[in-house]
Amino acid sequence: MDYRIEHDTMGKIAVPKEALWGAQTQRSLEHFQIAGETMPLGVVYALVKIKKAAALTNFAFGKLDEKRKDLIVRAADEVLEGKWDKEFPLSLWQTGSGTQTNMNVNEVLAGRGNALAGEKCLHPNDHVNLSQSSNDVFPAAMHLAALASLRALYPAVENLIGTFRRLDAANASIIKTGRTHLQDAVPLRFSQEISGWRNALELDLEALRMSEKGLYALALGGTAVGTGLNSPKGFSEEVTRRLSEMTGLPLYGAENKFQALTSKSALVTSHGAIKALAADYYKITTDIRFLSTGPRCGLGEILIPENEPGSSIMPGKVNPTQCESAAMVSLQVMANDVAVGLAASQGNFELNVFMPLLIGNFLRSAALLRDSFLSFEKFCASGIKANEEKMKENLERSLMNVTALSPLLGYEKAALVAKTAHRENKTLKEVVLEMKLLNEEEFDEAMDPEKMV
Repeated sequence: MDYRIEHDTMGKIAVPKEALWGAQTQRSLEHFQIAGETMPLGVVYALVKIKKAAALTNFAFGKLDEKRKDLIVRAADEVLEGKWDKEFPLSLWQTGSGTQTNMNVNEVLAGRGNALAGEKCLHPNDHVNLSQSSNDVFPAAMHLAALASLRALYPAVENLIGTFRRLDAANASIIKTGRTHLQDAVPLRFSQEISGWRNALELDLEALRMSEKGLYALALGGTAVGTGLNSPKGFSEEVTRRLSEMTGLPLYGAENKFQALTSKSALVTSHGAIKALAADYYKITTDIRFLSTGPRCGLGEILIPENEPGSSIMPGKVNPTQCESAAMVSLQVMANDVAVGLAASQGNFELNVFMPLLIGNFLRSAALLRDSFLSFEKFCASGIKANEEKMKENLERSLMNVTALSPLLGYEKAALVAKTAHRENKTLKEVVLEMKLLNEEEFDEAMDPEKMV
């Protein structure tokens, strides 16, 4: 590989000849090679949008000439088109402020801008990073990246909600056994059970959307410690206005920049809503996994699509793989939430220095759930069918239907009927008639499943 010599405040260093990045990116690349995890492109693109907005703002304030402004904007647009993704190779596990990725972006934009100009007129710090610090830029980029990841997640959740709404309507006539404590309970309609799944996701989606509010506030203009040193008056308001135009988001400059630099509570709150979604997703997909157990020796009340062979040794076995995958995703997201909370607690004095860990887990959680929801809906939920024969059989065998007799017999006599039926392996009706507690007409009237739901 051919190299060129670049320099920074620490001296000279060899950089791959064709790379757009410079000395600081190269130093980070050589010192942090950890597990192959790179800074998510969502963060990179957010930083690039900020650089573009900052260049326009600095030009408007007379701090940057038109030529340099245009070069930064052109270079930024090319990056946002995906032309230079390979120029951002830095590890997620780097400095806790994200400074190295900020400088990676500064160097690439300067390098590409200089190539477009045919001369070296852009400096990564003096021009691309003008009126900024990594300490206010990286937190702002985290908020932008988090918002983008949430907006990408919403359609996947809405898609599964729509499928459950269709299944709800299609199964309104089916009555089945309810279950609490993993034990038989009183009946309900299958559509009612599905409606519980649907509404849980609807409420989670509403909470996610509400959690966006804290992410609209950006730290831009606070620079190094929140005082705004080297940032012109009005920069925060103007740069966030331009970012709002670019993104369509109601962004604004955080009222207290000292809080914005060191506290990450908005991201914790939003990821908490992601965790709540994951918790409900785990419950729903596990319900479906249990209800489909069998095909002959389990509950077997629903049928789910058979997608792949399930065993390397048992011929014909098919497993609920989409449910298992969804459950694992949910657990990983809930574990990510622990890391997010711990990372947010590391706001020492004027800066949080665990930010890459925090945003890495936030974006990973949103992406995991987005892709999992799409997969689960397509390959499992959309193909769920009620096994009406098995549901009817289980409903008729359930002892907890005796609850409908409590108003007629009293709690203790009804309990005696249930226990006797269980011990003697008889139906509730057989025991009630044998004990002469009700006649057949009275029993049938009380035990009408339609009246119980």
